[in-house]
Amino acid sequence: MDGSRGGTKRAAWAIAVAVMALSAAGLARAQNASPMLIPNQRGNQSGEVLEIPRSNNQTKILPPGVPPELAPQPGAEVEIPSRQLRTQPGYAQVTVTVTNSSGVHITDLTQKDFEVYEDNQRRPTAFFRRDTNTPVSVGILVDTSGSMDTKIPQARLAISNFVRDLNPQDDVFLFAFSDRPFLLQPFTTNHDAVLSRLALLHAFGRTALYDVILDGLIMVSRGRYDKKALLVVTDGMDTASASELQQVVLQARRQGVLIYSIGIGNPNTPGTSISIGAFIFGGSDLDRVDAQVLQTLSAETGAKTFIVSQVGDGDLLNAACEAISNELREQYTLGFVSADPSAGGYRGVKVEIPSRPDLRVRVRKGVTVGHNPTYAAGSGSGSSDPP
Repeated sequence: MDGSRGGTKRAAWAIAVAVMALSAAGLARAQNASPMLIPNQRGNQSGEVLEIPRSNNQTKILPPGVPPELAPQPGAEVEIPSRQLRTQPGYAQVTVTVTNSSGVHITDLTQKDFEVYEDNQRRPTAFFRRDTNTPVSVGILVDTSGSMDTKIPQARLAISNFVRDLNPQDDVFLFAFSDRPFLLQPFTTNHDAVLSRLALLHAFGRTALYDVILDGLIMVSRGRYDKKALLVVTDGMDTASASELQQVVLQARRQGVLIYSIGIGNPNTPGTSISIGAFIFGGSDLDRVDAQVLQTLSAETGAKTFIVSQVGDGDLLNAACEAISNELREQYTLGFVSADPSAGGYRGVKVEIPSRPDLRVRVRKGVTVGHNPTYAAGSGSGSSDPP
């Protein structure tokens, strides 16, 4: 009798697993339906691809090393350094965020208020800009691993509000990621196109966090504006990347892209879980987010990490998105020329405001001299180009 009941339970469990596996396959097809395939951005020779959904059923395969075509679109005129300055060896730019003790952004400072130090040596400020209305090239990277199943609707809503709050001239792209990254929307200033792609977000699989950030960094380097940022929304720890954290940190240091992140879940929750296909069972890793990794990347780039520890708190998630969107409009850009640029290498950076020691300054930890990706894609189709 007991054996019969045990056999019945095992059979029911097997049926349930089979049904869930079929459901996972359906979700995966929904997220990468009608893809355009492009080479893996990380230089992986294994043949991996990023997938871009298309409006038709055709599939286009591009040769290795060829980036996806980005449709030219009009942009706003942007204050940028002169061509002579930005092509000078050792020229570097940093984004600076200034707040008071209450966290309120201070936006009325002038160039003479700032002092820039490279490896503790004062450097003259060669370029200064208030970023109140400066357009930004933004990449949005959304975790769609299996553990995000119940969080996708709230993430979708918060990201929708984030996109709507952006400067209309911002150019934006959208990645989803689980076992690998999916490029759902290439760069566009048509924000409605980005919003329409959010419907493709479906939860399945594991978390390739490092891989998607590397791909996002390479993708955002093609943005038309010199100010660039990534927004990473995730609820888990990396479980599927071919890349390692150190690779991500080195690439972030080279590019100087602001890496903002929103971690959903309790970073201090221990536990283990079992994954079957796209689904995760047991343990409390479902609610564990790798806050240390996210905060490391934000600190390296001068950005910020928000942790929504109460899973399901849509209001906090939305507030975090709003705070990031606002901060991008409340910063400064400072440019300087490194000492002895021919030596190359990584240099520490510090920015101070001697006249206002009460203010708090946030900036990337350093710059990589001899590598200037800021203008790798040109000054941008919508940027002014002073001689």
